[in-house]
Amino acid sequence: MLNQIKVGAKAPDFTLPDTNLKLRSLRDFSSQNVVIAFFVSAFTSVCTKEMCNFRDSMARLIDLKAQIIGISVNDPFSNKAFAEKNKLVFPILSDYNREVIKLYGIEASDFADIKGYTVAKRSIFVVDKNGIVRYAWTTDNPAIEPAYHAIEEILRKIG
Repeated sequence: MLNQIKVGAKAPDFTLPDTNLKLRSLRDFSSQNVVIAFFVSAFTSVCTKEMCNFRDSMARLIDLKAQIIGISVNDPFSNKAFAEKNKLVFPILSDYNREVIKLYGIEASDFADIKGYTVAKRSIFVVDKNGIVRYAWTTDNPAIEPAYHAIEEILRKIG
């Protein structure tokens, strides 16, 4: 993880398609704090649980002036089916070229023992209104979920 984006760094901007093939950039959300949730793969049990947890926390996160963005390497069509099935009400973006996971330094190789198949490590980055990373968490174990209370706590601190 030598290249992983660190707390205090400027969050790299990116442009990715959402589930409706609309291009969305990090800068589109610059008027608010952003929680970028990189997840391993649509329709996997832990990723479904994680994204649904964010969905169920939306009222609190909106009160904290935060926007959630989910990102996976799945194609936009798979992400759309995943978002619809789970009634996800925040943008799910497709990093199908794996450019953003490389940019953020969170690429995991040989996922599910498939040589050459890369995905995002489960990671959370909280970016403030000025584009500065205020919280960064990554795990090499795809079965581990983030500490949701820690995300909310940092959002309370940065207002």
